Amino acid sequence: MYLRTLTNTIEHKIGKGKAIILVGPRQVGKTTLIKNLIENKKHLFLDADDPTVRSLLNNPNTEQIRSIIGVNKIIFIDEAQRISGIGLTLKIITDQFKDVQLFVSGSSSFDLASELNEPLTGRKWEFELFPISWEEFESKHGYLVSEQQLENRMLYGLYPDVLNNSGEEKEVLKQLVNSYLYRDILAYSNIRKPEVLEKLVQALALQIGSEVNYNELAQLVGVDKNTVSNYIDILQKGYVIFKLQSLSRNLRNEIKKNKKIYFYDNGVRNMVLGNFNSLDLRQDTGALWENFLIAERLKQNRYKNTYSKMYFWRTKQQQEVDLVEERNGIITGFEFKWGTKKKLRLPKTFVNAYNANGAVIDRSNYRKFISI
Repeated sequence: MYLRTLTNTIEHKIGKGKAIILVGPRQVGKTTLIKNLIENKKHLFLDADDPTVRSLLNNPNTEQIRSIIGVNKIIFIDEAQRISGIGLTLKIITDQFKDVQLFVSGSSSFDLASELNEPLTGRKWEFELFPISWEEFESKHGYLVSEQQLENRMLYGLYPDVLNNSGEEKEVLKQLVNSYLYRDILAYSNIRKPEVLEKLVQALALQIGSEVNYNELAQLVGVDKNTVSNYIDILQKGYVIFKLQSLSRNLRNEIKKNKKIYFYDNGVRNMVLGNFNSLDLRQDTGALWENFLIAERLKQNRYKNTYSKMYFWRTKQQQEVDLVEERNGIITGFEFKWGTKKKLRLPKTFVNAYNANGAVIDRSNYRKFISI
C-alpha cells in the first residue's frame, strides 16, 4: 500500500456538503484511495461496471434514489462515466440528500467532465489521481531503495500494479496498454481507425522532449491534420499524454505555436515502443529523464495546488529551455541532464527577457525538484 498525497487533502473535504470527484486513468488506485477513506464507516458502494447498477442509476427520480441510498450516509459510485445521465443523478443526491457524502470516481474525462460540469457547478470538489509519484514511492521504500530503483522506474514507470509485481513489469504493462489505451479509449471516443491511433501513439512516443508538428504527424500516419489534432485531444482526455505549450510573450523570434508532448508514465511510453533496454544501451535516455521529471513535477503541482503554469521555450535560432514554470508571477527555467558534469546556463536571451531564475536538474538534485 502506498500512502497517496491526496488522502489528507480529500479527508479535509469530507462532510463539507459537496460531492468528492476523483478522476484519472484506470489502475492508478482511485477506488483503493476512496475505499481506504471510508472503510471503517458504513457506506454504499455502487460499481458502475455492473450493468444492474448502471440501470438503477440511469435517470432515476428522487424517490428511486431515496430507496437506493436507504439509511447510508456515505455513497461511493465507482467508474461513474459508464452511467448515462450521471450528472443529473449526482445533482439530485447533493441537492436533496444534504446529509449524504457522495464520492465519485471516473477513469477518464471523456464523458464525465461534460456530464458533471454544469449539473454540479458549485457542488463538487474535483481531484485528479495519477500513477504513484516519486514522493509517494520514496515515502514507502526510503531513500536508499528508491535511489537504487531509479533506472527501473524510468523504464517501467510507476503504475501500482507494476510496482506490486516485481519481475512481471512487462506483462503488467502489456495488459494495461492493450486494455486501457486501446480498448477503453477506442470504446469511449468512437475512433473509427484504431490502426491510426496506434501509429500516432508510437510516433508521439518517439518524439517525447521534441516539438511535435501536426502536419508532419498527419503525413506519417496517413490522415489529415484535424484528425491528428482530434486523436491527440482524445489521448489527453484519456490521461495517456499531456501537452506543454511554448512560452512566447516578448521576443519576435520566439516559437509561438508549437507544442511538446509527454507521457504521464514512462512505462506506458516504453511499452508502446516495445523497448525496455537498459539506460546505457539506449539513445533516448535523456528524453526518458526529461519525461520522468516533467511528469513528476506535474503530479506535484496538481496535488499541492501550486497554481503553477508549465511551458517550454525556444527561439528560431534554436536557443531553448526544457521547462519553464510560472508561479506567483515568478518565472523559472529548468534544464534536465542525465549524465553531464558540466555547468550549464540558461540562454541569456531568456533570462533577460523574463527576468527569470534558472536551474539545471540532474541526478544530484532531482529529488528536491520532484518533491515540491
